[in-house]
Amino acid sequence: MRALAEAGRRSLAPDLYCLGESTDPGPATFERSLEAFASWHEELALGRIALVVHDWGGFIGLAWACEHPEAVEALVISDTGFFADGRWHGMAKAVRGPQGEELVRALEREGFAGLLRADDAEFSDEDIDAYWQPFEKGRGREATLEFYRSMEFSKLAPYEGKLAELGAPTLLLWGAEDEFAPISGARRFEREIPGARLVAIEGAGHFVFEAEPERCAIELTEFLGRRS
Repeated sequence: MRALAEAGRRSLAPDLYCLGESTDPGPATFERSLEAFASWHEELALGRIALVVHDWGGFIGLAWACEHPEAVEALVISDTGFFADGRWHGMAKAVRGPQGEELVRALEREGFAGLLRADDAEFSDEDIDAYWQPFEKGRGREATLEFYRSMEFSKLAPYEGKLAELGAPTLLLWGAEDEFAPISGARRFEREIPGARLVAIEGAGHFVFEAEPERCAIELTEFLGRRS
């Protein structure tokens, strides 16, 4: 965001529902998160935007984009999925299963930090504290269960083909070694979205923005600079 500001672009980063400092006690389901993002965009009167999504944000942001094509200037899609025939990775399957409550209840800060840093992403202790806060004091554990269990890939079926119909310039910014959202997903986006450009960053895993922040900033600002 600092690099974008220096390049003259205003950027805003909303919390994923109930996973930042959001205090609303409502369910953090896919549907409620999509509704919250749409309301946030409308209340701030943001108009046409370049939408940057990662991981869970891909489900929410890309669904919103398909429903509001007039508001989409460009797309940056990073390490996520948006396919009705998608499959959950192992950790997601465990959380969605009958032992989900036990798993999230047992999560501690040290294990959480290890998960984020598993692919050498450069999360500082301060970063970890910020990400951990809703799990320690807020609704992070409950929200994690609510989102995973509400998000059936079949819910994405109505959006099939709609990203291509947007006609929005698209950058696919991906960690080449991502084990949660493999590079095969990026290549599928590349095939399905006309003109999409794939940048696969070698040595980076799922948290590509933390693994290679300078490279990501360059790619992002250059891509969006061409939209100005």
